[in-house]
Amino acid sequence: MLLGLGAAAACGSRGAEPAARLSASIIRQSRDTLRFEAAAAANRCGRAVGGLVLQGSAHGNGVLIYVRSSDSVPSGEFPLMARADSTTARGAIVTARFQAGDQARGVVLDSGSVAVSRAGDVLTATARGAGAEVAGTGRVGLTASFESVRLGPDTVLCAARL
Repeated sequence: MLLGLGAAAACGSRGAEPAARLSASIIRQSRDTLRFEAAAAANRCGRAVGGLVLQGSAHGNGVLIYVRSSDSVPSGEFPLMARADSTTARGAIVTARFQAGDQARGVVLDSGSVAVSRAGDVLTATARGAGAEVAGTGRVGLTASFESVRLGPDTVLCAARL
């Protein structure tokens, strides 16, 4: 009896939506490559600032993309901005944190771009670029893809600070 009810409920329900995912590849100057996947989220920027934040992290590795635009849900290609840029009207800031052995490392991209597309409330974004490793001596390459990320109902504070 329970099996029949479960089958009937499954037939009447909508298909499961794909899970919001971040897939990232980080290449260090030493040619070490770190690949990871994580759950992802997206939120609009609040307080009359246009743009959004996409983020995903797991086990000490993560990527955050801040897209600044006059549109509350921007789409298209975005050039990279400096970390504390508070004057550029349209662009993106991309950061990544990653584990190298037992040490946490980081990078803020200084070259590359971000592409964002939207289908209703679902976003897809790709960041490609490179930057100097924070507290390191080399450059780091990053390719990060956010897939099937539904825009969250909450807003986040998106203010550039030093």
